Amino acid sequence: MILGALLDAGLPLKTLTSGLESLPLHGFKLEARKVLKNGISATKFSVIEETHHHPEASGHDLQFHRHAEDHHAHRGLKEITDIINSGWLSEKVKKRSLEVFRRLAEVEAGIHGVSVDEVHFHELGALDTIIDIVGTMLALEALGIQECYSSALPVGSGTVKTEHGILPVPAPATLQILAQAGAPLKAAPPADKEPGEMVTPTGAVLIAYLAEFSRPDLKIEKCGYGAGQKNFPGWPNVLRVWIGETAAAKAEDEMILLETNIDDMNPQVFGYLMELLMAEKAADVWFTPIQMKKNRPAVMLSVLASADLENRMTEVILKETTTLGIRVRKIGRRIAHREIRPFESSLGIVNIKIKSYGADLLEIAPEFEDIRRIARDKQLPFIQVQRMVAEEARRNFQIQKT
Repeated sequence: MILGALLDAGLPLKTLTSGLESLPLHGFKLEARKVLKNGISATKFSVIEETHHHPEASGHDLQFHRHAEDHHAHRGLKEITDIINSGWLSEKVKKRSLEVFRRLAEVEAGIHGVSVDEVHFHELGALDTIIDIVGTMLALEALGIQECYSSALPVGSGTVKTEHGILPVPAPATLQILAQAGAPLKAAPPADKEPGEMVTPTGAVLIAYLAEFSRPDLKIEKCGYGAGQKNFPGWPNVLRVWIGETAAAKAEDEMILLETNIDDMNPQVFGYLMELLMAEKAADVWFTPIQMKKNRPAVMLSVLASADLENRMTEVILKETTTLGIRVRKIGRRIAHREIRPFESSLGIVNIKIKSYGADLLEIAPEFEDIRRIARDKQLPFIQVQRMVAEEARRNFQIQKT
């Protein structure tokens, strides 16, 4: 439901699958299609056996080769760790995904009275849950989501059938995860009329790991609805997400521009000054040739930094240059999301810088040092290697040119 809602809010399925297809998992395909839930249009995201045929499918799916042993396989934490680490995923996605699975393992171990290494996840270790967890982390990274918030969660009622037998709702693992997070719960839909499981252990651990249970001031940009499997009479079984910008996020984009004109300093100092300012976390430093009074050639020093670094930047400039004063302006900026992913090209492993904005992958750039290494090792022109790797990476990551 989380992935369905993010896809409904504008995340392209191709963006999601670009990372998921690198995992050593087989026998299934991914499907995203529009459905109606009590009059609400929502996106149903599914992990299904490749042999199944869904006439309502939108045609946007990811095919895997069939290996029946992957279907509801029971995997331990070590096997899941190996699967996730084998993918071409960012270190952040790997780290967050493994932390979620470890939380599940710790809770399951406590409930069943075994060690974490002895836990086999049963339903939780099946391929669809690996995709749910890793896919959620990939989706949040692709959308540039920095923080998550959640309302109170509906606990449901009745019982649920598991491999351990009939258990009460919420299931023990679900309740323990939510208790540890201090999550607020609510009775919805009415427990006496529409019993059923409303939050699974996987959903519980994702929300508990990612979200604060509060509602910040938010400038909403998009919303989406993810459909659940069940249908409840008179109550739409959907998860709604809001995507937007908080006041805190806007403040982080407030920058300052410090400028000063210098006409009486040894030019050798400027290179050293740039190193100092960048080491102090300046966002950018540059020099502009100018003409000052009495026709003196000079240099205008410009420093871009976050607003909270104004005092430190001022101190460095006044101590390390001959200037007597600095102009300071507050400015705003908007930036694209950037990440680095390893890519196995036909010429070898190369780190790829990926630029994205919102849900759209915009451009790629192979790392200069990797291209230079390959060009030297294979005795090929640098430009040829750069072009070949860039074209292969663009096809692999399905970059959308603007």
